[in-house]
Amino acid sequence: MNYSKKDIENLDRVTRLKIINSVTGIKPANLIGTINNNGQTNLAIFSSVVHLGSNPALLGFITRPQTEDVGHTIRNIQENQVYTINHIHPEFIKNAHYTSGKFESEISEFDRCHLTEDYIHNFKAPFVKESHFKMGLRFKETLNISNGTTLVVGEIEQLILPDHALLNGDIDLEATNSVGISGLNSYYSLKKIDNYPYVRLPEVPEF
Repeated sequence: MNYSKKDIENLDRVTRLKIINSVTGIKPANLIGTINNNGQTNLAIFSSVVHLGSNPALLGFITRPQTEDVGHTIRNIQENQVYTINHIHPEFIKNAHYTSGKFESEISEFDRCHLTEDYIHNFKAPFVKESHFKMGLRFKETLNISNGTTLVVGEIEQLILPDHALLNGDIDLEATNSVGISGLNSYYSLKKIDNYPYVRLPEVPEF
């Protein structure tokens, strides 16, 4: 099967969304927790979280163009400057998936989707209690992209993960039982295949 640019443009909207959202392969499945100045919490699923740097520890994620119904996450982050990123695990995939609904701003997805707010180390933004791999971030900047989306950049201030998932300085994502996502609605378990050393040129083998 071969799709040209014209073929892609002629696909119906939902089919195009599903296909183009899947072409990058399996992506991390995360819930981003925020709170506004009135104490109203928000929780939304994202598959666009990416590593941007380790020193300082920066992560980014992409938000869709803001409308009255879309954009509660970034608005809350801009108000309070903090947010949480929480890995999704098999026990609550269904709950997490339905946070993608366009709920009114006064409805907390924590309540509607039966997930639990958790506040750790006096960090203002809510973590997801059901997640055992989670991060608290402080907002650094936004970068506007030509299609109307926005890259939100934050620095990790809190990192919480199971002790057994840290092996020889590496995080074993299979041990954390974190899940991945492809497209809009397909979820995958992660299985570790192998482990290789940090690459130094003299140590590259002959293939």
